[in-house]
Amino acid sequence: MSFLSRMPGPPADLVVAGAHVLDPRTGVDGPADVLVRDGVIAEIGAPGATAAPEGVETVDGAGAHLFPAFVDPHVHLRVPGEEHKEDLETGTRAAAAGGFCAVVGMPNTAPPIDGASVLRSVHDLAVTHARVPVGFLAAATVGQRGETLTEMAELRDAGALGFTDDGLPIASANVLRRALQYQKLCGGVIALHEEDPTLSGDGVMHEGSVSALLGLAGIPSISESTMIARDAAIAAYEEGRIHVQHISAVESVQAVAGAKAAGVRMTGEVTPHHLILTDEDVRSLDTALKFNPPARAERDRAALLDALRDGTIDCIATDHAPHAPHEKEVPFEEAPMGTTGLETAFAALNTFLVEPGVLPLELVVERMTGGGALFGLPAPRIAVGETANLALVGLDRAWQPVEAGYESRSQNCCFGDRELRGRVLVTVAAGTIAYRERTFALSAA
Repeated sequence: MSFLSRMPGPPADLVVAGAHVLDPRTGVDGPADVLVRDGVIAEIGAPGATAAPEGVETVDGAGAHLFPAFVDPHVHLRVPGEEHKEDLETGTRAAAAGGFCAVVGMPNTAPPIDGASVLRSVHDLAVTHARVPVGFLAAATVGQRGETLTEMAELRDAGALGFTDDGLPIASANVLRRALQYQKLCGGVIALHEEDPTLSGDGVMHEGSVSALLGLAGIPSISESTMIARDAAIAAYEEGRIHVQHISAVESVQAVAGAKAAGVRMTGEVTPHHLILTDEDVRSLDTALKFNPPARAERDRAALLDALRDGTIDCIATDHAPHAPHEKEVPFEEAPMGTTGLETAFAALNTFLVEPGVLPLELVVERMTGGGALFGLPAPRIAVGETANLALVGLDRAWQPVEAGYESRSQNCCFGDRELRGRVLVTVAAGTIAYRERTFALSAA
């Protein structure tokens, strides 16, 4: 069973001419022509030196950047059961529009992806609907109730990249311990939504001065960090592998750093919204800014940036969480948690972190392309002989998501009303052209 499924498409034949090619893994960093034949990178040459074979499409990449396409290890595609929010076609179309060549879907659906038959059904749907390759994590416990382990070996054989109860923590230490024991037999990474529900309670935003001012119940950062410390200790004892999802707090960074230094097999991710936003932004009570874990204080944001720079945090993931308008257009306290992010991830990072000099562009590209490798997927590379997974991006292109319109079925984007710089023009995923920006055309040679 393949771990990734997608709708088949014609292999790409194109030349991207004169773009600034940047791939931190291969060391390419400068203007070049890139020729793709039959979906494979066939030639990388000096600008103007690559002749387009007859009938091959040509893209004028002058002024744009060509990156390895991004991989998102944490998205919610809402299939099965919540297709009014998103489905495989709209979710992967949004991914392609954001420059992603592969995404990993979470199992907190209705019903949850907790059995082989459900997992096979979503893989089958992906073959007919997914614009980019999509893989899935299966639930770690039946019904995501945190009590009884799923048939992890059977799920792995059916194509599960790993296991998670994302959306909910595995509250029982003994259940996590048994899951890690099972993991050693069947493989796959266990991804963890780290939250102690006895501490987070009914909180709706970060616990701090802003929550006190607004009179809203807060979620303390220790609700996350204490679970990370507990789970790191269990993983060390069982010699298992864990991946910490959506890290948000300085105490969590300290827990992950300490665990890694002690030899725990642990990786971690951070989202664009946690790298950019703080609880000060929540003063607006815009429900698109309500997500879990919440946007925290400036000291937390600074710690996340440092951890991304030094490798304590391994990758960037969107935690793309679509909701229908009627679900979000309610008072802040009543709205569900979650923000969309596939279409805006790179642009938001470029606008608020790269352009001001907070993070180097090559680091952002490396962290946005490396998440799949944590689940055994190869990281995209721009090199001759590699399958073409490419994102052509106009870094200077200004746009506003709300005005541009979304490919996603949902519009609950925390950056939706902001002007962003950095527009994906073309995405090639698994050797097939998956997206072309509406005003950007390819031309036949």
